[in-house]
Amino acid sequence: MKNRVTGIGGFFFKADDPDNLKDWYKKRLGIPTDQYGWSFKWRKDDDPEQRALTQWSPFDASTAYFKPSQKQFMFNFRVENLEELLEVLKEEGVTVIGSIEKYSYGKFGWILDPEGNKIELWEPVDEELL
Repeated sequence: MKNRVTGIGGFFFKADDPDNLKDWYKKRLGIPTDQYGWSFKWRKDDDPEQRALTQWSPFDASTAYFKPSQKQFMFNFRVENLEELLEVLKEEGVTVIGSIEKYSYGKFGWILDPEGNKIELWEPVDEELL
């Protein structure tokens, strides 16, 4: 398998008051937040005609989305071939959580690192996002 991770797809973290925090980032740092946070849009180095995004999102502190991790954050990494990567990781002894979920904007899968951090793996369909 050539490339496993191709970039950061997003950074998700728990917040006591996500809406207030998004508003603070909008007012103080000029980040144009929406209901989900902010989608940083960028162009791919190897093909500048192709656009992509990285998502920044505060989640409510009580979210179950990060489970089974007890951590306050979750990384989302962009990958090229999610199904193959999850099979390879499983063979290597990595804990794979749940099953692949598919949406118009990509496929998602989850793993745990050795310290119990949940990592979301995302095979994006960038043209659906922009």
